[in-house]
Amino acid sequence: MSIEHSDFDGTERLALVLDGDIVSTFDTPERVKLGSCELIEEVMIGEDKLVRFSGCPNSQASSIVLRGANTHVVDEAHRSLHDALCVLSQTVKNTAVLPGGGAPEMLMAQAVEEESKRVASKHVVAMEAYAKALRTMPMHIADNAGYDSTELCAGLKAKHHEGRHTWGLEMDRGGLGDMVALGICESLQVKEQVLLSSSEAAEMILRVDDIVQ
Repeated sequence: MSIEHSDFDGTERLALVLDGDIVSTFDTPERVKLGSCELIEEVMIGEDKLVRFSGCPNSQASSIVLRGANTHVVDEAHRSLHDALCVLSQTVKNTAVLPGGGAPEMLMAQAVEEESKRVASKHVVAMEAYAKALRTMPMHIADNAGYDSTELCAGLKAKHHEGRHTWGLEMDRGGLGDMVALGICESLQVKEQVLLSSSEAAEMILRVDDIVQ
């Protein structure tokens, strides 16, 4: 089987998984390391033909095929998949994780509110607004899953005031649960970066003198 018009990125990945060399000519075949695999087949996905390699000796890579009704759906799926893979790569480098499901935001909001009770200045207004902004994250999680965010977040807030700081939103059943027991975690490094970026963006907007339209 021969493959015509293969892009260079795809050729590099094939050489890696097939454990072979990339050559421009066939003048010295004895110096070339040939790749191998158990099966090469042409498959149909929708109206497109793809070549699939199975049983590769260095099978540390895989292909993910994204399909959608239009380019907007495919681009959105590609963005979501890219974000998920980036989070996984950062978690492998830094293995520290936090409970997911909005539990960290609820705990941070509670801590900010408790600290604001000891502040006797106008800074308390900003602290209360910051705590309110933190609680919007669990609300977005519930809204995206199609559940009543107000009821779920009110129940989650009550759980955290009871001292159950590892509890968050469990969207498979549309309720609350212990994120540690359920194995729902988030990367600590990603969470820190999200907080830092959002706080810097809010501070930048507040420094603008004119109205932002």
